[in-house]
Amino acid sequence: MNILYCIFFGFIIASMGSITPSFLNLTVVKFSLRNGVKSALYLIGGYATVLFFQANIGAYLSSVLMKNSEYITLIQKIGTGILFLLSINFFRIYFSKKEKKKSGEIPKSKAYLHGILMSSLNTMAIPFYFTFISILIGMDYFEYNMYNALYFSIGSTIGSFTLYTLYAILSKRIEHKLTYIASKMDFILGALTGILAIGNAIYLLS
Repeated sequence: MNILYCIFFGFIIASMGSITPSFLNLTVVKFSLRNGVKSALYLIGGYATVLFFQANIGAYLSSVLMKNSEYITLIQKIGTGILFLLSINFFRIYFSKKEKKKSGEIPKSKAYLHGILMSSLNTMAIPFYFTFISILIGMDYFEYNMYNALYFSIGSTIGSFTLYTLYAILSKRIEHKLTYIASKMDFILGALTGILAIGNAIYLLS
């Protein structure tokens, strides 16, 4: 049963992270429209490969933090500063009037490698897993060990692969909506990180 719990939590958390519009699922949609769903699966496979390791790293870091609770306040302060910087950066990108360069075409034969590269550039993945796994540990729903982390990572890989595959299959129906939301995503992320930073600052000062 413990195995099923770990896989389930990994699946749910990864699905939550993969469902929000980003450059990853937007690329899946565009690639699927140009080359078909089967070719898009190689790109998605590259994403999922990296996410497997990112989930494992997030689980390990969260276990280290929970075992050294005296560092939690320091990490919260550092995290709050990072959130403020991220918020400023997201707003800067959104309000910048410079034209963005169009990304080059991804060859079918290199789709998997491109997936690995693009997923590696997704710097929010590890902090995302770290945060949610820390919550699970704090609520006694997850106990870190090598096997639990492995099962969690397997669940997260399945979850992300499933969600990205749905994006590929439904690409014709959601392309315009996803593109519009993605164009506003920097503003949304700036607002969310700003709110989180202010909330953390108030909590630390109270």
